Amino acid sequence: MWLLLLVLVGMILLYRWYRQSQILENLSDKYVFITGCDTGFGNLLARQLDKRGMKVLAACLTDKGAENLKKETSSRVQTMVLDVTDSKGVRSAADWIEQNVKGEGLWGLVNNAGISIPTAPNGWLNKDDFVKVLNVNLLGMIDVTLNLLPLIMRARGRIINVSSVMGRLSFVGGGYPISRFGVEAFSDSMRA
Repeated sequence: MWLLLLVLVGMILLYRWYRQSQILENLSDKYVFITGCDTGFGNLLARQLDKRGMKVLAACLTDKGAENLKKETSSRVQTMVLDVTDSKGVRSAADWIEQNVKGEGLWGLVNNAGISIPTAPNGWLNKDDFVKVLNVNLLGMIDVTLNLLPLIMRARGRIINVSSVMGRLSFVGGGYPISRFGVEAFSDSMRA
């Protein structure tokens, strides 16, 4: 009985040591670029990383979203307006990011921008409904990633592609589950 308790306590201490060793130091000199920061997860993440002292480059779809985020955060957060479906805009964003990070590179990319509407039974939709969602959720994410890949590699950075359970199990129609399956496939191919 005592041996089992001792082993259990030892495993708990080992686990706590391991978790503590995973905490990153020197976050204040790292840059992270996040898409889709007007509202929701992207906005929350930008504010959380700002509180932790990271330098955040936040892309919002609207001027209002960029202004609101700028008001709620410190000077470490820089905002820009970006539509991920516009390849010229994505290239301009990559140039803007490179100017900001200088020689350091980009430590983190969070592909968060996404839409889910229209969602309906497939028979009720047309091709343009699918294209609209795929352009934002999948093709825009791929375009952003490929344009920023040299900066990420320079900093030995990380790429986080926001997906959902719909990337593994489709139970509604429309482009959303298709786009999330694509995000999962692209992420797997990048990881390999």
